[in-house]
Amino acid sequence: MTRKKVKLAYITNDSARRATFKKRQKGLMKNVSELTTLCDIDACVIIYSPYDSQPEVWPSPLGVHRVLEQFKTMPEMEQSKKMVNQETFLRQRIAKTQEQLKKQKKENREKEITHVMFQSLTGKSLQGLTLTDLNDLGWTIDQHLKGIHARIKSIKEEALKTQNEVEEAKVVPRSMEQQQKNPWFMDIMNPPPDCNIWGFLGM
Repeated sequence: MTRKKVKLAYITNDSARRATFKKRQKGLMKNVSELTTLCDIDACVIIYSPYDSQPEVWPSPLGVHRVLEQFKTMPEMEQSKKMVNQETFLRQRIAKTQEQLKKQKKENREKEITHVMFQSLTGKSLQGLTLTDLNDLGWTIDQHLKGIHARIKSIKEEALKTQNEVEEAKVVPRSMEQQQKNPWFMDIMNPPPDCNIWGFLGM
């Protein structure tokens, strides 16, 4: 059974918020520990909360200090290369979601107009469609016609290619038949009993 998706919103209930914090904090520590082991990387966690006077750190104060010192030795450009604050992160997520929504709307619109097109082929009236609907319908019909013409062209080219191959195959036996009608060819293929064919050929 899949876990129920949690709504990402501030938890107003104090006890529920505290319990969620403790649970998520423990899970975060576990995930970072697994990440460092599986990928052999250096990482640390520092969590400030209103529930503790001292911040929670992982793996230890000494380990955190070592990772931070290693980070500070990096060039400033490298330090901020992939760094984002909460506002930037949310803006990126919103932009990505909006792009996905735009793409989905476009796909839904194309399916809707395609459905209208096929219904019109069965005789259903186009009454009630707006000017935008009619323009989209015209564009969809043009795209389908282009696809049909491209398919017809491909089939004709394949048929012509096959026909040429058949014609080329007929040329060889016909040429052989013409050669057989030449007197010199018949003399070579049917020499007299006392004739040396190799001498006849000049060998």
